[in-house]
Amino acid sequence: MTEARLKAQIMDAQAMERATTRIAHEIIEHNEGSANIQVIGIIRRGEVLAKRLADAIEQIEGVRPKVGSLDISFYRDDVSRHIAPVVHGTNIPFEIDNSNIVLVDDVLYTGRTVRSALDALMDYGRPKTVQLAVMVDRGHRELPIRADYVGRNVPSSHEEDVRVCIKPLDDHDSVEIWTNPAAEDAKAQEGGAR
Repeated sequence: MTEARLKAQIMDAQAMERATTRIAHEIIEHNEGSANIQVIGIIRRGEVLAKRLADAIEQIEGVRPKVGSLDISFYRDDVSRHIAPVVHGTNIPFEIDNSNIVLVDDVLYTGRTVRSALDALMDYGRPKTVQLAVMVDRGHRELPIRADYVGRNVPSSHEEDVRVCIKPLDDHDSVEIWTNPAAEDAKAQEGGAR
């Protein structure tokens, strides 16, 4: 099996910061202010992005929205395939009933992660609305889910990985496209079998 390799960097730290600021403005405009907004990030990178988004909203509005994090480990539709899912623990220290929840993730791909997050979120209450903010939408949806706020649309193939690198989980901030050796090998085998 070949090793993954970096194909392109499509956003650097400044581009990610600009996208976060733009999304914050869009959220405030759509919700006519920030009074009833709560921001919840899907663990792991969505959690970091949620905090940054709350910071940007606070800079614009002068009031910081409540921020939480959501662990979807046991809500995934492939949980039975994982011998021991990594559990991080949800942290939503506020009521979500009748609030406008902005759910935050790094990459929107098939839609399955977001579906799992919606299932998990509903166990905590009944929000007024749930809006989805992502840094990257790469397409290839398998479920009828779309983002309300997108940092960047990145058309990509199934044979590529789109990675959001973000401090402090990574050593830098960027959005990168990497080769996916497993997908490339599977496609090659499929082509050879014809």
